[in-house]
Amino acid sequence: MQRLALFDLDNTLIDLDAAFLLWAHEFAEEHRLGRKAVDHLVKLDRNGLPHRELFFTKVRERFKLSASAADLWAAYRRRMPHLVECRPEVMAALTELRASGWRVGVVTNGTADNQLGKLQRTGLADVVDGYALSGAEGIRKPDVGLFEIAARRCGVSLADGGWMVGDHPVADIGGGHAAGLRTIWIDRGTQPDHEHPPDHVVTDVMCATDILQDIGK
Repeated sequence: MQRLALFDLDNTLIDLDAAFLLWAHEFAEEHRLGRKAVDHLVKLDRNGLPHRELFFTKVRERFKLSASAADLWAAYRRRMPHLVECRPEVMAALTELRASGWRVGVVTNGTADNQLGKLQRTGLADVVDGYALSGAEGIRKPDVGLFEIAARRCGVSLADGGWMVGDHPVADIGGGHAAGLRTIWIDRGTQPDHEHPPDHVVTDVMCATDILQDIGK
């Protein structure tokens, strides 16, 4: 099996939940909503709405905001890349994987402007071989096509296998399995997809990079 390692972005390489909490505090302060609004925003986020546009429609209705849901969503996309961080040790681990012969890529769902902004501002765009963003390509994980694009941009083919690392049981683990990849699931307290069990289960992406380094020896 070739040394290809594809990673999810949100809540895998970066802690999106932490960035969202920062945004929620800023949003509540900007719109003078009070501290209880932060709890409401976090709860609404954790309910797993299928798209942010619906999320902001509900936020607008709940707090009777004058701005449109589309404008609120656009402002969120502009702000979020400035709030996310990639830990230095994660950046170093990706760099070390590439130095030891791995091709490293990112496969992420989300709008092109938001996800590309995160990759660029965190510096992740500079330490991977390639990436595929659903908003730019018009397909979403678990569609195998997005994995194929990422592999190709890393200079390899999915036909020779590899690994997918991510926190979503269906999009990342199910999608990786469908793409012929072995998988490492980052368990953040969600329910696993028993139809496609991962090859490894970890609680942090650093544990996943350690596994990959061991495999490559």
